[in-house]
Order: sequence, then structure tokens, then C-alpha cells
Amino acid sequence: MLTVLAIFIVIGSVIFFHELGHFTFAKLTGMRVERFSIGFPPRLIGKQIGDTDYCLSAIPLGGYVKVSGVIDESMDAVGIQGEPWEFQSKNTLQKILFITGGVIFNFLLSILIFSGITLSTGIYTASDEPLVSEVIPGLPADSIGIQSGDRILAVNGTETPTWSAMTDIIHSLPGEVISLRWQRDDQIFEIQARTLTNKILNGSKLTDVGMVGISPVLTHRRAGIIEAIGRGTENTWYWLKITVISLKMVVTGEESIRNIGGPIFIARLAGESAKSGFASLIGLIAIISVNLGMINILPIPALDGGHLIVTILEAIIRRPLSLKAKMRIQQVGLALILMLTVLVFYNDIARLIRGF
Repeated sequence: MLTVLAIFIVIGSVIFFHELGHFTFAKLTGMRVERFSIGFPPRLIGKQIGDTDYCLSAIPLGGYVKVSGVIDESMDAVGIQGEPWEFQSKNTLQKILFITGGVIFNFLLSILIFSGITLSTGIYTASDEPLVSEVIPGLPADSIGIQSGDRILAVNGTETPTWSAMTDIIHSLPGEVISLRWQRDDQIFEIQARTLTNKILNGSKLTDVGMVGISPVLTHRRAGIIEAIGRGTENTWYWLKITVISLKMVVTGEESIRNIGGPIFIARLAGESAKSGFASLIGLIAIISVNLGMINILPIPALDGGHLIVTILEAIIRRPLSLKAKMRIQQVGLALILMLTVLVFYNDIARLIRGF
């Protein structure tokens, strides 16, 4: 039950906030919103309030806001008459604001969550003294007997007077056997261990680094609102870069498409995060919100980025594309999304079979 609830919270909140962005900018620019749907058609239940049908739909892989005069996920081309409240009657800037509203709100949601976490938990600063604060169970440092409070003296015979000097050496040796020397009270220990390989963001690339599973001593202080917003923005930018780099690696073949996760994979992450605590769960929401925003702005038909390209193209040629052309673009986009959906479900099922 906890996992099921976590799934609804994570996926539902990210989709809702995305569609709320489209809805907000539609209202701000004077567009008539015909439908606010969580999920894709067919419609299941809902309520008509004013001009808008607020509803839940059957396919829980996203959502959409249907405004008058635009061909979108609903594939509805009926009723485009050039009325002032229709999408096509708005200027290019207003159209762009509506199209990118969901992405903007996804990034704002991430900033809001990360800022709130910083306000709640404060800021932790790592000491550069090579003292071990925590040892992660089951990782190399734990297996060779390093304990909290130990001082790392050397790695591969090279003295490490600071934590950064130690990590520089260990990071440079992913998956290799290293010699660690450390002190506990008056005792000196020296044992070999093989580092694990982990990926970290280094500039604009994901780099393999070595790790042994230890953390430094941390000092804690409270954060002010401005500083928290700054940290929230930094964390959102960090995960945006991770998303862009990961997509680039898939496109260039550096990363296998088999590693792309879908709803089942997200469900597993949501369940694990819920068990770890509320902060972990909402942190996952922030990360997925960044992912959703970035993926939606890609120039793929049927996604926000595809609509954006069409709008910019129409502004350049100074006339709207034909309804037939727009319907064809949407059909191609939906076909691509269907293929991607099949792929991620296949990957998820394969993960289940091999136990993730």
C-alpha cells in the first residue's frame, strides 16, 4: 500500500503540476481551456466547471490541457473558427508561453522542493580533515574494517593530509585494487581493497570514479530563504545537466537504451524513497519533474517541443500550417511516443525478471 500511494504521489504530482503550467498560461493569455485531463483519452470521470472539463482519463502515461483552436494529444480538429479565445488567434509570444508553461512549472516545482528541503534540513558542510564519519555497510571500506572515527593516512603509499587529497586518488582508480592505511587511536592498519565504480558529473560529462564507501565529518547550519532558493536552483540545474548528458549518451550509443526506465521502474524508486522517508520521496518528485520538463521540450511531434517548433515555423512563414499537416505531425509524434512506451515497458519487465 505504501508503494502504491507513493506511485500516485510521485507520478500524479509531477503530471498535475506540468498541466497546471499549461492551464495557468492559457488563462493568463486569454485562451479558452476546454479540458484539463490527467491521463490520456478515453475520458473516465470528470466535472464540467465553466468552459472546462476537469477529468481523469484511462491511459495514465501523462496528461493534457486542451485549449480551443489547437491540435494536441486529443487529436481534435473540430471547432477551429478564429475566435479571439482560440490558440491560433494569439500572438507568437502568447503561444510560446502556453506551450512551454508545463516545462516552466516542472522546473519551478523542482526548485520549490529542493529549496524547501534545504530550509527544512539546513546546509551541511564537509570537513577537509581525513576523518571518517560514516561507513556504508557492505561497501569496500566496511569489508576491510574501517570504522567511524578512523583517520585515513595514505592511499597507495601516498600520504593524504586532507579529505580532498584522499578522494582525488580514490576517484582516479575506479574498479582497481588500492592500499588504504588508517589510524584508530594508537593503532595503524593497512589493507588492500578493490574500489567500486560510480558515475559523477564532472563539468559537462558523467565520469567513472572509484569509491570505497566512506563519508567525511559534516558541520550543520540553518539556511535562510534566499540561500535555500539558491541551493534549490543549483540542485535543479544539476539534475537538468544530468538529464541532458544521459539523453546525449543514449543518442550517441554511449549508454544502452535498455537502461531507460518507465512507470514500473519509477514505481520501484517511489516505493524505496517512501520507505526512506518523506524527504527522499519529495526529492524523487523534484528529480522526475526535471526529467519530465526536459523530455517534454525535446523537438518531437506531440511533445511540447514539437508544438514549439511548429509555432516558431508558423511565425517564420507568417501563416499557419494546414490542419492536415498538423494532424499528420501529431500522428507521427504519437506513434513515436507509443514506440517509446513499448520500449520502456519492455525494459521495466526485463528488470523485473532479472530482479532489477
